[in-house]
Amino acid sequence: MAVLIPSRGTCAGRMTPGERRFSQRIEDKLEDDYVCWYDVPVGPSYRHPDFVVLHPNRGILILEVKDWKPETLAEIDRDRAVLNTERGRVVEANPLRQARDYAMEIHRLLQTDPALLQPAGHRREGKLVMPWGFGVVLTNISRSQFEQMELENCLSPASVICRDEMTESADAEGFQKRLWDMFMMPFPCQLTVPQIDRVRWHLFPQLRIQQQGELLPTLTPAIQTAPMEIPDIIRVMDLQQEQLARSLGDGHRVIHGVAGSGKTMILGYRCVELARRMHKPVLVLCFNKTLASRLEQLMVQHDVHDRVAVRHFHGWCKEQLQTYGVRTPPSQPSADRYAAALVDAVVAGLESNAVPRAQYGAVLIDEGHDFAPEWLQLVSQMVDPETNSLLLLYDDAQTLYGAGARRKFSFASVGIQARGRTTILRLNYRNTLEVLSVAKAFAEEVLAPQETDDDHVPVIPPESAGRRGPMPEIWKARNIWSEADLIAQRIADALANGANPNDFAVLCHSRSLADLVGRQLEKQNLPVLVASDQRRRELFNGDASVKVMTMHSSKGLEFDTVFIPGICELASRDADVDRRQQQVRLLYVAMTRALRQLEISHHGESPMVDQVRGVVENVSRQLAA
Repeated sequence: MAVLIPSRGTCAGRMTPGERRFSQRIEDKLEDDYVCWYDVPVGPSYRHPDFVVLHPNRGILILEVKDWKPETLAEIDRDRAVLNTERGRVVEANPLRQARDYAMEIHRLLQTDPALLQPAGHRREGKLVMPWGFGVVLTNISRSQFEQMELENCLSPASVICRDEMTESADAEGFQKRLWDMFMMPFPCQLTVPQIDRVRWHLFPQLRIQQQGELLPTLTPAIQTAPMEIPDIIRVMDLQQEQLARSLGDGHRVIHGVAGSGKTMILGYRCVELARRMHKPVLVLCFNKTLASRLEQLMVQHDVHDRVAVRHFHGWCKEQLQTYGVRTPPSQPSADRYAAALVDAVVAGLESNAVPRAQYGAVLIDEGHDFAPEWLQLVSQMVDPETNSLLLLYDDAQTLYGAGARRKFSFASVGIQARGRTTILRLNYRNTLEVLSVAKAFAEEVLAPQETDDDHVPVIPPESAGRRGPMPEIWKARNIWSEADLIAQRIADALANGANPNDFAVLCHSRSLADLVGRQLEKQNLPVLVASDQRRRELFNGDASVKVMTMHSSKGLEFDTVFIPGICELASRDADVDRRQQQVRLLYVAMTRALRQLEISHHGESPMVDQVRGVVENVSRQLAA
């Protein structure tokens, strides 16, 4: 069965009857290695061909589908068609000319990429490595009617599939041959996975991940005034991520993705698409203030900030109270108690109708694993029932807050109707095999698979995408100041060799340690930004800098090189099981922020040091074997 993007169930509602039948034939008659896109924007001009078909051994094909009937087609020439409709006579473009124009634009676009051209010395040197073609599907005109109407004068017979050639009983081989005959100059080809990714990079700019560490791809069409520089190494959503991003339908949805699986990237794509069509604002919530600031900045970059509100949960609660004139709670002995009082005040305001329900056209929740049940119950009431659009991103393995860490309530009990609408992303794209293997082996006790019911999102171990890099290191210094000085020296050496300060992050188990490390790095004249509450919004704006933050603040972020100092201060020998597992999760989250290089340091011995050292040594031996 061919891959159809978006899924047919998602886009069937906007298809014509003929398009629905043809999409069914595509899925039934084509093999697994065909990928077909329906009505998705293509290229920098955002063209919308009906179907784009890609096959690694055949090439790329553009198809226009028409539900014309013999009695409605009044006249046609090579440029236009005149139809008799209920609205009177309507003039449309000749669909073959339309498909040809789309195909030629795609051909010109792909020819700008040297990696998609035949190499020097090849008999087709400088030409595309794949054939290309275009055609028309006439869903209500049979081949005999086509001939009787003499449509071959305006539509090449070999470039047309007729009604009787796309029936459910049609021969699969014959159906495919109809498609193959549409190629301009067919020749054998064998597209590699990187070449297919390059084709998708050009065709679908909204799938691009522009640079290392960027959370979201380019989501809006670019207005190009000069030729675009094509990178040697390109990154795009993989097909599973693209299928999911394009196929998320209305209603309540849950995505359980392992660390580094692209959950936040999919959320960003969904967020911008919703912002374009929702009449009410879109709300994005997360627990982490730093991630909220990062997402807010990206919404500004994609020019949807006036329609998308990005907030960390407790900041949103306080904003609700202030907006609707509800008294904010008095100061409390602790930050946790004040945060709980904020939530209670909003819940009370909701019950008294002082705070209105259904304020947002859509609500998207990142870091849903850190949301308490009463928070989710509160937020689920903020979705407009007419749109009923709620998306929750979740990973139990990264839960850092709450006793026992793993969720002990059902989504249904808090108003989230997720049964049968949960997608699991198992593949980690962020980390190298070396980094992920160490993180996964270290956190084995909290990544153990568990029994689950239809509603529960299980803990699942991540699977590696196979990207390779250096082995993580664990090293010892005399004291914490020496650790910071050695980190500073390693960063300084890398910067002297051309590295960017934005590539480096130092993730600390406490704010006091982050302040200490930040001061030591500043003494070495390094450009440093410590992620205090006042400076979170500056993390990804302004001059390049080494980021120093707590492990908690790093959730959802990624950096080329990550340093984790002072692990000997984690999980003392007398720590209870819950506290130890919470710190294992915390260190697992910190480890999986590293795109390429992970360095862990300590100045004393502890059970945590012994565990990390043993894991690094074992993984190193296993990968070397």
